[in-house]
Amino acid sequence: MKKETFDAGPHSVVVPGTSDFGGQFYERFGKRGFDLVLSVLLLPVFLLACIVLLVLNPWFNRGPLFFVQVRMGRDCAAFHAIKFRSMTPIDRVTRGAEDPIEDDRITRLGRFIRKTRIDELPQILNVLRGDMSLIGPRPDYFHHARRYIRSVSGYRARHGVRPGISGLAQTDLGYVDSSEGTRQKVQLDLVYARDLSLKLDLYVLWRTLQTVFGRKGC
Repeated sequence: MKKETFDAGPHSVVVPGTSDFGGQFYERFGKRGFDLVLSVLLLPVFLLACIVLLVLNPWFNRGPLFFVQVRMGRDCAAFHAIKFRSMTPIDRVTRGAEDPIEDDRITRLGRFIRKTRIDELPQILNVLRGDMSLIGPRPDYFHHARRYIRSVSGYRARHGVRPGISGLAQTDLGYVDSSEGTRQKVQLDLVYARDLSLKLDLYVLWRTLQTVFGRKGC
């Protein structure tokens, strides 16, 4: 199989390619099984994290255990994504689509669970429900996504596959908070959707583990 070099501004990454037939077969018959098996295996880890955070939150992350937000999923449909809360609660989202992350709202414990990506664990429930996949384009806040559809070429097309807990753009490009960064992210998401395969999902999974154990989250 060929590999493709993708130029994302200061980032140049090489992603494994696949044949069209292999990708279509995997998407139709293999990817959902891959998601279900790994999500079930992760359930004990999720339950243990719930118990630990319930004990620690009153001291280091006061407020609800979970944070639920409306995000844009496959075919641009809205769904409720669930995460472990890592920020002080607010009544409504005020951050703009291209504003930097609100560092001042991240709690002491929240900073750790974001670095280790523990905050994403509850989204295995979204995977089991069929809202998400383990690997795919990261879903954006719904109101921000509607703006990107109007302003970013190819943004609507990235929603042709289920969004993921982790994704190629997330692991190989990282967090973005600018128009140019969003365009680069979309290009990588489209590469992922086009070259979808078990090999590519395993590549992203491996890169995700490297990020988690390297504590490179934001």
